[in-house]
Amino acid sequence: MSHKVTIPRGPYHPLQEEPEFYKLIVDGERVVDIDVRIGWNHRGIEKLSESKSFDQSAYLVERICGICSTSHPFAFVNAVEEIDDIKVPERALYIRTITGELERLHSHMLWLGLAGHFLGYNTVFMWAWRYREPILDVFEAISGNRNNYAMMKVGGVRRDIDDSEIPYYKKVLNDELRPAIDMFKGAVLDDPVLAARLKGVGVLSKEDAVDYSVLGPTARASGYDIDVRRDEPYATYDRMKWDVILCREGDVFAKAVVRILEMYESLKIVNYCLDNLPGGPIDANVKQVSPGDGIGHHEAPRGEVFHMVRCDGTNRPVRHKVRAPTFMNFPSFKKTVVGETIADATIILAAIDPCYCCTERLQAIDHRNNKTVFDAQKMIHLSQHKTWDLGRTMGFSEKELTERMGRKIE
Repeated sequence: MSHKVTIPRGPYHPLQEEPEFYKLIVDGERVVDIDVRIGWNHRGIEKLSESKSFDQSAYLVERICGICSTSHPFAFVNAVEEIDDIKVPERALYIRTITGELERLHSHMLWLGLAGHFLGYNTVFMWAWRYREPILDVFEAISGNRNNYAMMKVGGVRRDIDDSEIPYYKKVLNDELRPAIDMFKGAVLDDPVLAARLKGVGVLSKEDAVDYSVLGPTARASGYDIDVRRDEPYATYDRMKWDVILCREGDVFAKAVVRILEMYESLKIVNYCLDNLPGGPIDANVKQVSPGDGIGHHEAPRGEVFHMVRCDGTNRPVRHKVRAPTFMNFPSFKKTVVGETIADATIILAAIDPCYCCTERLQAIDHRNNKTVFDAQKMIHLSQHKTWDLGRTMGFSEKELTERMGRKIE
């Protein structure tokens, strides 16, 4: 006899690193439906960008996500440069490529550690954190930062690579990191327990991958052969030979395989760029951007990140649209989790490597008449009222709340 039960999870949960909420509808231990709700993280980055200069917006979009903190500015500067067909110096293009692939390495390593943690395989979690450190050390040596590297700017990069330090970078990447990736490859790909736990779980067929328009490793694990670096080359990705990693199975195990093998390709690309780094300037010194629209993208660790920028000649965006890969990958969760067990739901979701701070957006539009329901001021007003009401329920007096908020909220 069927007896369906709803199990809510989130928006705050010990296993979730970001706020997310979904309801699992289960029959016994089997998931029969799911209701996913996002929208717990809205920060208004697109709207903020419209009040910033292009130079400031590069810093702003870097803060959409710490793990993708070079992916968003990479796509953003590509979009602005398309408006005027700006020619970026070759040395800057190589440095951009190095930065993008180092980020892919540390992001995939982070995912591997978290996946191990979700499965109770905390040895992998600890190993991943240990061997992610050398990558961040290289980032710190190049940019001065372990995250939010502030490397990208319209027309080039902000910091040069010291040629005398290239042997150090190569030593860290090839003598420390490559053996670690070899170890992960053996520990994960050849482990019979992990194979039994992950193979055949959360399968996304190639047909469904195409229908859902998924991106990045989520697509490539299902045999969907897409990669912006190859399909629409930018920076220096067309200057060298590297491989797009594909699997056919579409399950959680295949997604792990793709990410582990992609780390070898990233090492290949970074080594090529370091060995062939040309001389010359790193900045085109762009002073003005003409009116027009530009589209930029970058193959982020999770898939294509897309930025559209419109300029009216005032050197700031009048419209800035951001689409992160998780926004495209997330809907496939329903397709892959229905029919699976409750125990597998978390790792199936984790397999797409979701990033909610990249994905969150709020569109206050009445679709029946296409009219705006809330403008920015209305949303601020509602937020202030909510804060005021919460303060009163916590026992604050009107005088205390007025002092804390700067004015009385009517």
